[in-house]
Amino acid sequence: MTDGPDAARIRAVVVDDAVLLREGLARVLDEAGIDVVGQFGDPASFLAALPALTPDVVVMDVRMPPTFTDEGVRAAVQARRIAPRTGILLLSQYVEAAYAEDVLAAGSAGIGYLLKDRVTRLDEIDDAVRRVASGGTVLDPEVVTQLMSRRRDPLAALTPREREVLGLMAEGRTNAAIARALVIGTGAVEKHVTSIFGKLALEDTGEDHRRVLAVLAYLG
Repeated sequence: MTDGPDAARIRAVVVDDAVLLREGLARVLDEAGIDVVGQFGDPASFLAALPALTPDVVVMDVRMPPTFTDEGVRAAVQARRIAPRTGILLLSQYVEAAYAEDVLAAGSAGIGYLLKDRVTRLDEIDDAVRRVASGGTVLDPEVVTQLMSRRRDPLAALTPREREVLGLMAEGRTNAAIARALVIGTGAVEKHVTSIFGKLALEDTGEDHRRVLAVLAYLG
C-alpha cells in the first residue's frame, strides 16, 4: 500500500445505488485505513453534501438512477467544479470510453476509471483510491485501448443514427430532407446534428462552417 497525500488518513466518499456493493466497498476502504466520510445511493444527494464533506476522493459508479446511463459521469464532472481538488474514481461494469473522456476533460489530475470485474484483489482498489487521492491517474488498460482507438477514429463516438445523419449531410441534404429520409422529425435531426458537432469537437466560433467540417471528418 502507498501513503496518502499526506500523513493524515484519506477521506473518501462512496456513491453507488447498490446497497451491498456500497457498504462492502466502504468496509474494505475502512479496513485499509481510509476514512469513509459519506455513503450515497444517488448523485443528487451526494452533490448536495459534497461541500460540507471535503473528501480527498470519491468512489462512484457510472450508471445510477434515474436512467442508469451516465449519471455518475455527469455527477463526477459537476463534483470537479464544486471541489476541483477532489479525486474521482469511477467504477463501471463496461468499457465506456466516451464517459472516460468526459471525466478526463474535466481535469486529468486525480482521476480513475476502472472496470469492476477487473478489480480482483482488495489491495487493487486500495491502491487505486490512494493514487487518485494523491492526484494520480488510474485507468483500466482496456479503457486506455479504446481511448487510443477513438483518437484514431474521430467518428467512433457517434451513434449509428448519428452516422446516418452525417452520411446524409455528406450528400448535401438539408435537415428537412434528412428528416424525410429517416422518417423522423426535423427537431430530432437538429438534436442529432448538434450532438455530432459536440462529439467532433466542432465549436461554433463564427469563423468555420461546422456542417462542412463535420462532412470533411466523415469523408476523411
